[in-house]
Amino acid sequence: MKPRPGHKKLATITNPNAWDQSHGTYISGRSYIDGVDALAVRMERRWGCGRLRLLVSQELREKFDRQRYRLNMAISNGPLIDVQRESERMVLAWSALDKAATLAGAPWISLHVWEVTLEDGTVAAIVQDTAEAHEVVAEGRAVVVFSLDEIGRILSSYKGTVGIKKRYPGATVERVDKTIGDPLGTIRKATGFDDPIDDLFQPQSLK
Repeated sequence: MKPRPGHKKLATITNPNAWDQSHGTYISGRSYIDGVDALAVRMERRWGCGRLRLLVSQELREKFDRQRYRLNMAISNGPLIDVQRESERMVLAWSALDKAATLAGAPWISLHVWEVTLEDGTVAAIVQDTAEAHEVVAEGRAVVVFSLDEIGRILSSYKGTVGIKKRYPGATVERVDKTIGDPLGTIRKATGFDDPIDDLFQPQSLK
């Protein structure tokens, strides 16, 4: 998003009481955030990447997304108490979705299907062979299916990466975690619910 002519970009204002300003508060905050992340991983293994929020009502989905946004705001520049409070509420939000989807009779993803979210938001569903491809459920998500044979052929084309993994056991390939149709993915920085999108970084008052 480019600033309008004649306007200056707002400088980021750092909160001196932000949760990550000291080692002690950082450790405490990370403890709460890691708990939320661990629960999110369990939910995605059970329901699929970005699928659970699509299995509930529009009202509950909106509440869930608003809570994710509040947690993002707290992590972005909030004090420790905000991170702790919003993390606890995020756990409740995940649990509410899990309960609602279960009561609605929505099926978990198959144990024979492994899912991972790609950088562009597409979900890659990995199965042992093409015979298990029918067990993949999309339900509104962009999903591509790969068999283990296909994965093997793809990895054969990345001999440098495979070589590094062989030479340095434990080395990992970094990736960007996103979800399908994530409305927060287009928000560059947490600000406020009522801030107009076009004016987030170029207020009329600054010239």
